[in-house]
Amino acid sequence: MATSTLGFALLGLLARKPRTGYDLTQAMRQPIGYFWSASHSQVYPELAKLEAAGYVNHSVIDGPGPRDTKRYTISAAGRHILAEWAAKPAAPATARDEFLLKIYSLWLVEPARARELIRAQRAAHQAQLEHYEQIAREVESEQIDRLRDPTTPEFSSYATLRRGLSFERHARDWCEWLLGALAADPEPARSADSPG
Repeated sequence: MATSTLGFALLGLLARKPRTGYDLTQAMRQPIGYFWSASHSQVYPELAKLEAAGYVNHSVIDGPGPRDTKRYTISAAGRHILAEWAAKPAAPATARDEFLLKIYSLWLVEPARARELIRAQRAAHQAQLEHYEQIAREVESEQIDRLRDPTTPEFSSYATLRRGLSFERHARDWCEWLLGALAADPEPARSADSPG
């Protein structure tokens, strides 16, 4: 049975520890949500598909509400298919970056408004960078030995965190460069059909 990318994301979470459907939806926000997204409504149908394929099993545990709760565990088959998928090259990422699309047309925007837009984006990248730096400080102080061992889930989590740190630093610095380029208000460029 073909498994979707969401299915592999769920298997990746379950390979670390058993979780309820609620736990999985929370983990899809953080940490998975930092680099891949899915809606809450997609998780439960995907779990049902994974269970039908034999990649996960569930046990019933007492839940906080009136109904019992299912706790999901990855099966040996699920662990095998996840490892096979993780070793294959990824398809090229489809870029859909609205901010970059705006920058493509920034030459039409009054410089003061352009700087305001870029300052807001720079602040967002700085805030995300600080958030990632806090996570890094916590994991580096608690799990430093496991972060060095490529056979642990902590190493893989740390690898994705390092990528996030690098991305946010680069994006913040790029915004700084843009602000510097817009520091002086040049004469507006004339279009080809302008007189003179």
